[in-house]
Amino acid sequence: MKLYDLRREATMREARNWFIGFFPENVDDVMRAMLDPKTSAFYRMVVSYWDMAAGFVNHGAINEEMFLETNGEAVLVFAKIQPYLEDIRVTAANPKYLINLATLIMKQPDAEALLASRREMLKNMMAARLELANAAA
Repeated sequence: MKLYDLRREATMREARNWFIGFFPENVDDVMRAMLDPKTSAFYRMVVSYWDMAAGFVNHGAINEEMFLETNGEAVLVFAKIQPYLEDIRVTAANPKYLINLATLIMKQPDAEALLASRREMLKNMMAARLELANAAA
């Protein structure tokens, strides 16, 4: 229950709202988000939260099936980072960066297809959001 409460905290909500609109196209975009004082805290807050939550699952503190049934956001977050993960690990000299989240998501059946579909869904969702905003203006 505390994990859910942490997601509702005001700064975390702001960080999650920022992250939903973050669409990195290469490792440099991710590294810039990690290092830019305007985005660094938001980026780190979101990815470290989901990596920590996945760690609880991977180590048996939370039931995996239940977690995945109720936390689709973890997949969405990983879908944005996964194409660049190996390069991030090399660039950041951190071979275990997001190891818990990667382990949890990549062991799911058809993980690559799931992640690709989530990336496409997010792009379509953001395009629709932009279209609504433009129509309202």
